[in-house]
This record gives sequence, C-alpha cells and structure tokens, in this order.
Amino acid sequence: MREVEHLIQLLSRLPGLGPRSARRAALHLIRKPETLMDPLARALGEAAAAIRTCGACGNIDTIDPCAVCTDPERDATIVCVVEDVADLWALERTGTFSGRYHVLGGRLSALDGIGPEDLNIAGLIARADAGAFSEVILATNLTVDGQTTAHYLTDRLAHSGVAVTRLAHGVPVGGELDYLDDGTLTAALRARRPL
Repeated sequence: MREVEHLIQLLSRLPGLGPRSARRAALHLIRKPETLMDPLARALGEAAAAIRTCGACGNIDTIDPCAVCTDPERDATIVCVVEDVADLWALERTGTFSGRYHVLGGRLSALDGIGPEDLNIAGLIARADAGAFSEVILATNLTVDGQTTAHYLTDRLAHSGVAVTRLAHGVPVGGELDYLDDGTLTAALRARRPL
C-alpha cells in the first residue's frame, strides 16, 4: 500500500490535481495497468531520457539546439521573450510568429525571492549584445510580476540598440498566455508596440 500512497502523493504535485483528484487518477491507472499504467510509465521514462533544454533559448526538445532555433525558415533577428515553455507553446499554437524565442524560466518576484540571477536573463542580454537581434518582443504575462520583469528587461536592453516591443492589449491584464485562445494571441502579436 506504501507504493500506492507514493503514487498518489506524486500525482497530487501535478498542476490541477489535489489529493482527491490524485486518488481518483491513481485508482484509474491501477485498474488498467496494461492500457494505462504500463504505457504511461514507459512514456515517462522515455521522455525523461530524451528531453533536453535548448542551450540557446531555453525551450525543451529532444535535440539541442531545439527545432525552433535550427529552423532556417524562422527569422533569427526577432526574438520573443516568454516566461515559460508553456507560453512558448501557446504562441506557437497560433502559427503567426515566425521568429525565435528566449525562455526566462519564470518571472521576477520579490515576494517569492526570485531575482534576475534566478532567471535566464544573462543569456538574453548576451544574445542581444552579440547583435543578433533587430527586435525583442517582451511576451511576459500581464501580471504584476510579469510587468516588473518586462520593465527590468527593457532597462537592461536599452544599451543594446535593439527595438524592444511588448505584446498589445489583446492579452487581458492579469491574464496568462497559456490560458488564452489563439485569436487573442494572434491579435496581440500583430498589434505589438514599442515600449
């Protein structure tokens, strides 16, 4: 029974699953070991062995650099800065952005003790200072911490000579990119403005 409790405990750490939902999910897996539990265990093991973090942008993929960074059809002079890989995926779902990305790995948050050194900001500044970009689109979430992060990045990028833009108001204040529909994200990308 200790193994089942451990499974429930691990499942409850997933977003959207509390202890009760984790119990239901564990029971569902246990009832169907051949069709659910065993394939899930194999898929988790394969993913853990294959997934890499892109050394250039911070995306996750099975190759490093990732498929986005190595795609010759993408505009390497425009980079879209996002907080998390989920935000990158949300923008990619729209099919409207053809540049590159930079994943910060979070956002500045004084309350949570997250400072610039805890994020992939140095990598972004180094890429901008190398002269690789003509535009940096700040696509941080429109939360207080996301706005703080955008202002900090704007200040840090000011000396690089790169045009810094922000997603337009198609994204609601307090909204998070991963939860928005494709039309809203498309409108926000097309209507971006300088800071």
